[in-house]
Amino acid sequence: MTDPANPIPAGVRAIAIVFALCGIYLGALGLTMLARPGLISMAAGAPLLFGLELSGPYMFLLTGVVGGAIAWGLTRLNNLARHAATLAAIAGIAMLVPSVSGAVIMVQLKGLVTGGLGIIIRVMIAWYLSQGHIADEFKAPKHT
Repeated sequence: MTDPANPIPAGVRAIAIVFALCGIYLGALGLTMLARPGLISMAAGAPLLFGLELSGPYMFLLTGVVGGAIAWGLTRLNNLARHAATLAAIAGIAMLVPSVSGAVIMVQLKGLVTGGLGIIIRVMIAWYLSQGHIADEFKAPKHT
């Protein structure tokens, strides 16, 4: 666990939970696809994989492991995990922009709401993790 002198901020804990849930979801889908081919459509991972789901169940597993590793690193206040989470959030923003733009042009309210909400959540994650006082939490000396 973490040192009581250096507790995990609530926002970092929430972001770690988001990454862990995404990792568990993708990992479970990947394992199910390997165990029972054809049972689950690869489109089930489309909201999180942005086209990488076409690479098959191993991409689901790989992305699930990366999400779990980021979550674990965030709970350990690992600065590299903070940078990886920020980069993943920014990449997700960039990948959602075309779908939101298309939803605006085609006047699709569902696509606009889901894509816009996805962008908002990712911006909140990137903004929170890049704040100075949060970055300082990751750089604080760890007492073992």
